[in-house]
Amino acid sequence: MLNLQVGIRHAVGKLAAKPMRALQRADFDPAEKFSTRFPPAGSKLTPPHQSSEFRWKDYCPMVFRHMMELFAVSPADYMLAICGDDALRGLSSPGKSGSFFYLTQDERFMIKTVKKSEVKLLIRMLPSYYKHVRRYKSSLITRFYGVHSVKPNGGQKVRFIVMGNLFCAEHRIHRRYDLKGSSYGRKSDKYGEDTDGETTLKDLDLNFVFRMKQSRHKQFHEQLRRDCAFLESEGIMDYSLLVGVHFRDDIPGSKVGLSTLTTSDLSANMASTCQGSVSMPKPCLSAKDLEKMPYNRKPLARLGTRLPARAERRMSSSKTNSFISSSGGSENRVEAYDVLLYFGVIDILRDYDISKKLEHAYKSLQADPGSISAVDPRLYSQRFRDFMSRVFVKEG
Repeated sequence: MLNLQVGIRHAVGKLAAKPMRALQRADFDPAEKFSTRFPPAGSKLTPPHQSSEFRWKDYCPMVFRHMMELFAVSPADYMLAICGDDALRGLSSPGKSGSFFYLTQDERFMIKTVKKSEVKLLIRMLPSYYKHVRRYKSSLITRFYGVHSVKPNGGQKVRFIVMGNLFCAEHRIHRRYDLKGSSYGRKSDKYGEDTDGETTLKDLDLNFVFRMKQSRHKQFHEQLRRDCAFLESEGIMDYSLLVGVHFRDDIPGSKVGLSTLTTSDLSANMASTCQGSVSMPKPCLSAKDLEKMPYNRKPLARLGTRLPARAERRMSSSKTNSFISSSGGSENRVEAYDVLLYFGVIDILRDYDISKKLEHAYKSLQADPGSISAVDPRLYSQRFRDFMSRVFVKEG
């Protein structure tokens, strides 16, 4: 990580010293990468550092400079967040893919180690990705800020991507869900009464529907359709909608101040069969505090950030924690919570290559092929959007 910080500080400073110019086709070329050697004692081009010698590689830097400008991130803020005095914070464990994640102390940026194939895929789709996020400012797709690699002298090359952190929020995230719209293996083994905001739950753990105002509902689903069409055109599948839920007043499990509705008020299409509780929030800026702020001091909202909604879940009067269907009779009731939602489309660097096709064939022998995550991009996109239309519904 020290190598990464040294490399980014050098690369951002070097690029910022050059005048901004319009992008050219050559800037997107996969061969557009710059390699720099960093000896510990420094050189005419590089500063001294406290690590062993390493080689640094920067991919398509001018494109990502334009990306930072598009996403309203200044090079100075970017460099300070990643390369400042505060160390990068490693997350507790690697993901399923074996990647490691690091977070800047201000939580604005996330750094992920990736495979060579993922770097190649991102660089390949970079022209269309840039065109897409430039055209649709409300795109829910992951925001990328850089692709780099570090190779210690005599060591193994490590590749990184720098992304925006979806959950950089002034509100605490009480529940987080990774939703794919598939069911095979889509249940967290950590789900239970001790669930907290640090556990990422999955499709079969979700026991809420989220009701939005009609205008926001329409905007969300239209943008999701555009984003899925883009990913489908690039042959991408196995992506997720990462959803963070902040409960504005009550937390699931609390008996204070809940709104109890009739079962007819809740959509019959709920996502799963389990329920749980979360710990009380740490002190944070509340929604009521935000409302009291002068208008010109309120943070600017965008799609996927601080979206007000009602989270509803059907409950049974019995003491069991089972999900009750709409035909359950008068014993059913619905608990409703005022929430703020944070969400975005993540894990978009997976195409339907031969390994995914083999995975689909193998798992099809064990389960319904339609329930498997690894499917053709067109089918994946349709199933993904169908599932989200049942989870995110409009008011009324």
